[in-house]
Amino acid sequence: MSNVTIKALKDGPLLVQGEMELLDSEGNPFKLTNESVALCRCGGSSNKPFCDGTHSRAGFQSTVSAGE
Repeated sequence: MSNVTIKALKDGPLLVQGEMELLDSEGNPFKLTNESVALCRCGGSSNKPFCDGTHSRAGFQSTVSAGE
């Protein structure tokens, strides 16, 4: 089994690291070039589902704690 980690970055994307397969809504795989992707959480990316840095210009704020 592969080891995948997902980290919610403060005021930013979800950082997914490890060997993974990322599928679209129809089950088609995205062509990934490495074992690390940043997935948009703010909803403003023009390259969804991937982060393009829009969160910083949009003022997106989110801090996620495992204790919550």
